[in-house]
Amino acid sequence: MNSIDVNILMKLGISAVFGLIIGFERELKRKPVGLKTSLVISVVSCLLTIVSIQSAYMFPNSDKVKITMDPLRLAAQIVSGIGFLGAGVILRRGNDSISGLTTAAMIWGAAGIGIAVGAGFYLEAFAGVVLLIVSVELIPFLMKLFGPKQLREKEMMLQLVIRNRSNIEKTISFLIGKKYSVRRIRIKDLDNDDHLVQILLAIDYRDKTTDVYAAVSDLEGVYRVEIESIR
Repeated sequence: MNSIDVNILMKLGISAVFGLIIGFERELKRKPVGLKTSLVISVVSCLLTIVSIQSAYMFPNSDKVKITMDPLRLAAQIVSGIGFLGAGVILRRGNDSISGLTTAAMIWGAAGIGIAVGAGFYLEAFAGVVLLIVSVELIPFLMKLFGPKQLREKEMMLQLVIRNRSNIEKTISFLIGKKYSVRRIRIKDLDNDDHLVQILLAIDYRDKTTDVYAAVSDLEGVYRVEIESIR
């Protein structure tokens, strides 16, 4: 093996390690894109970048034909092509919320790390991995501790079946009295003087979903409770 082969294998190995770091973070959160996917993305992006750079200098010019190639032409297509994979993990749920954006961004980031390593920017790639992990782990944690109120809240959807119209106002007043932020209310009439009340709440991230469920279940006139923590 010559020095060029060793250099290529070293690049692939470094990109594999960086891809594993990114994938491990997603795996811990049980996201659809985990270790294997991030590893494949990072390694293949690095490989395509190496091929793109090496092939640009494989065809020498002659007196009749002058060949000009962009060393990063193939690598540039990775950035746009990876968008198809990222779009596959973005989901719209029934409550009109969108999930998977961070995972899609991490896919794009893993591809970028692979390209950087393939082009020989080792220090920059390492710094990129560190900043990615800090961005998705440390920054949100600090925002929950020291950020504005909106960033220290989590949303949940309440679906209540309430008997007697007068109990609807009592229920909403109770939630406001508990310092919960009522974001949206939807009321639908059912049979037998029952009412389906859907309430989007914003509560402190330290409050437990079970505590909210227990408090609402004990309210007068509340016949059925369904609760979903959105984020």
